[in-house]
Amino acid sequence: MKKSLSGAVFSCTLKAQNKASNNPQQRGYAMSFPPSPIPYGKQDISQEDIQAVVDVLKSDFLTQGPKIPDFEAKVAGFCGTAHAVAVNSATSALHLACLALDLGPGDSLWTSPITFVASANCGLYCGADIDFVDIDPQTLNLSPQALEKKLKEAQKKGKTPKVVVPVHLSGQPCDMESIHRLSRQYGFSIIEDASHAIGASYKNAPVGNCRYSDITIFSFHPVKIITTAEGGMALTQEKRLAEKMALLRSHGITREASRMTHASHGLWYYQQIALGFNYRMTELQAALGIRQMERLQDFVARRRFLRQRYDTLLKDLPLTLPFQHPDAQSAWHLYIIRLHIHEIRKSQQAVFEALRKEGIGVNLHYIPVHTQPYYRNLGFHEGQFPQAETYYREAMSLPLFPGLREEEQDRVVNLLAQILTS
Repeated sequence: MKKSLSGAVFSCTLKAQNKASNNPQQRGYAMSFPPSPIPYGKQDISQEDIQAVVDVLKSDFLTQGPKIPDFEAKVAGFCGTAHAVAVNSATSALHLACLALDLGPGDSLWTSPITFVASANCGLYCGADIDFVDIDPQTLNLSPQALEKKLKEAQKKGKTPKVVVPVHLSGQPCDMESIHRLSRQYGFSIIEDASHAIGASYKNAPVGNCRYSDITIFSFHPVKIITTAEGGMALTQEKRLAEKMALLRSHGITREASRMTHASHGLWYYQQIALGFNYRMTELQAALGIRQMERLQDFVARRRFLRQRYDTLLKDLPLTLPFQHPDAQSAWHLYIIRLHIHEIRKSQQAVFEALRKEGIGVNLHYIPVHTQPYYRNLGFHEGQFPQAETYYREAMSLPLFPGLREEEQDRVVNLLAQILTS
């Protein structure tokens, strides 16, 4: 018999060899279960990772202890950056980065419409206006050509942005050299949203070195390249920016005598010198992050192997494979295909639902931010960023994570091929 259970097919065959027995094994029941669901992304936690967290639980510090600066130093050292500020999420890091660059009311922030909403929301948190720049249809990242065109028009109106946030979608670095050149010409600051891209490289240097930006942001959410459960980090080469972000992540409070406005009253004394937030990372998260950093290059190597395998297995199907720019090496947080809708004569939704029904956890990254109800209420509407909207109608993220087995990848490909060619 076959029966649908939670979107998967459940089959069970029974052979009664000994009807007198009440023990299913003695009665000879042979049971076959459906393959396990395959998520689009998943953390990889080792016993050593677990032990690192347990060790912190047994220590004197659960927060604001030595693991956080150790984690910051490890990430900064890997990226070749002078300063790193660990926080409780990449969203918090984006917010602090905007504040460190003095973004506020009357200013504007531009970003890609194909990103998670946090890349735009961080500007709204500061009271700034938001706008978007359409994507390059090949890289799927913010288009430098579209940015330059929009900047020229904005300059005529005296409304150029204060901050631009290029997003390294799926771990593929943006054309940062071109964006940086435009920043020099038009006078805006750059925050790299590299939430997907720790372990990636651009022009033979690690993403995060801030050669072409003021601040770079990483995410350590469970489906990202490494995880701290929740968490994020801001990296910069500028001491001034790092100090401001570090101050604001902990209520705007300092115990440093050099930063206080009045003389200290004693060893207990502290001062709030800015309106900050509780964006601190815990010692447990930092300990996990330190251990995960030791596995970063293995994680990225495995993702790149699986990406190349997907490319080979999918090359004859009616879809567009992800592009790898020759100036960069993606960290491959996501493997995004684009369906040839007119050729397969099936809707994106039909393909998506057919795969989900078989336990394949495909996803879609992302719904264009400007089409979200909140942003529609700000005046945005469909038709403003056509490349982003076309992408959204064709895109699909296939499962990709270090623990994905090759036989599971084969299952994904075989089911997708059946659906697209039936």
